[in-house]
Amino acid sequence: MGLADSLLADEKIVFESKKHWMAPVRASLWAALMVIGFVVIRAISPNGDGIFGTLGSLMDLIGIGLLVGGIGWIGYNVVEWRTAQFAVTNMRVLREEGLASRRSSTTLLSSLSDVKTRVGFVGERLGYGDILVLTQSGEAGADRFTSITSPLEFRNAVMNQKMQDGRGQGGPAPSPVVTAAPVAPAAPAAPVAPAMSSTDAADTLARLADLRDRGAITAEDYEAKKTEILARM
Repeated sequence: MGLADSLLADEKIVFESKKHWMAPVRASLWAALMVIGFVVIRAISPNGDGIFGTLGSLMDLIGIGLLVGGIGWIGYNVVEWRTAQFAVTNMRVLREEGLASRRSSTTLLSSLSDVKTRVGFVGERLGYGDILVLTQSGEAGADRFTSITSPLEFRNAVMNQKMQDGRGQGGPAPSPVVTAAPVAPAAPAAPVAPAMSSTDAADTLARLADLRDRGAITAEDYEAKKTEILARM
């Protein structure tokens, strides 16, 4: 079943991503070693009669088992790579992956607290990375998407929808402005920071999150700036 078949009423997909081709490569390292083991066993398997022939036949059976298991494992990883789906909707973050053991997850935007990315040296050049979706329950409720394409764009889409979801629910009502007759000249008021649109706020938070993930700023600095930006919406 595709992600489009699991959408709720009035829910729509705003961004989609897939697993990168590097995902089956990373997942098939042990399977590749099994295939290499078959080649090694075939190379050292003794021939002849008697005990050496029996030993050679046994090693051949072990090698064939490694070959079949390794090829089957690689094939499974390829199918899993082709069927994995990730999406951001106007209500949730969705994930469908796995084959024999199907893994599905949904995270409501209202319960989402933060999105972290991890893009390595190779991933930055090939366009893949890992996403960690955090909820209000912290690490216990974290959802990890590994080796997905366009991880930074995925994170930005989540944060942008989170901002719009927060505005749709309505923030605190503004305090009434009370005017009074001036009694004396007053010093000029300090300039007030202009309000930010949801798109600008999402972009700013995405840049701050990237700085936090790379260690340029601390998590406390990020949270302080996040609170300041949300207050300006």
